[in-house]
Amino acid sequence: MPVISTSAVRRTALGAAGAAVAGIGYASLIERNAFVLREATMPVLPPGSSSLRVLHLSDLHMMPGQKLKQQWLRELDRLEPDLVVNTGDNLSHLKAVPAVVQAMGGLLSRPGLFVFGSNDYFAPVPKNPLKYFKKDHRRVYGAPLPWQDLRAAFTERGWLDLTHVRRDLEVAGVRIATAGVDDPHLQRDRYDTVSGAPNPLAELRIGLTHSPEPRVLDRFAEDGYDLVLAGHTHGGQLVLPGYGALVTNCGIDKSRVKGPSKWGEHTQLHVSAGVGTSPWAPYRFCCRPEATLLTLVAAPPKRPLSESDRGLSASEAVAR
Repeated sequence: MPVISTSAVRRTALGAAGAAVAGIGYASLIERNAFVLREATMPVLPPGSSSLRVLHLSDLHMMPGQKLKQQWLRELDRLEPDLVVNTGDNLSHLKAVPAVVQAMGGLLSRPGLFVFGSNDYFAPVPKNPLKYFKKDHRRVYGAPLPWQDLRAAFTERGWLDLTHVRRDLEVAGVRIATAGVDDPHLQRDRYDTVSGAPNPLAELRIGLTHSPEPRVLDRFAEDGYDLVLAGHTHGGQLVLPGYGALVTNCGIDKSRVKGPSKWGEHTQLHVSAGVGTSPWAPYRFCCRPEATLLTLVAAPPKRPLSESDRGLSASEAVAR
């Protein structure tokens, strides 16, 4: 057997340690602040409809001193979205509400919808990273955060709080039926308060939730919502090339940890990878912080069943 010298082992160990340090430095100092605007087109409108531009924001996890993040967010108003959707976890500090409001800037003058997440209600706390791999771990809550002040700031500027509420609105000539739930990550969702088919006169039906838990997504899909928007996952936050996200921090599978996907036969899902991180885990790897500009367009007409399809089950026909 070949003999491996002690010096070779030492060099290998030092090389591995150096690579780990470099990776942590990159993830915490560079990529965490490498904000990016992602764009996606989602076919959810009725045939013949004009497109609708929706800016999806989530998981700001704002600290008062994060000037770079705040400036980047202020510049998003230049996109002139028709609708802004915020799916929660805006705060990470007791004094962060003014920073969030100032960072939203002109976006607060545009039509907007929001629900809150756990880090709007409670400050983040340090935790063992291994707990993210255990879905049933005991949750520890930090100090209460001033979510009422944030809610007041949003609603005073005209944004609609969809927490266990159904609201109808018109945006850019499109009639939209909306509904939302409180954060399923905290077991605060009460879908029965908004259950039932949306307004049949609406041309678009949107559901909001902070954490994309399957039990909530299933209910939105069953009620006929076209699009559900969520955050919470941070896109996995740490992503390994060739493998993907290590965790989702909720019940969805890793293939849906960020971006568009389909939930059931009719409903489209969009999960934002979010803008920030917990101050106790300030790093991202292969998962840049993001906002997403969604262009909603008309869905293609449904293909009528052919004679060969008629002998198939509904799920088999859809798959074809």
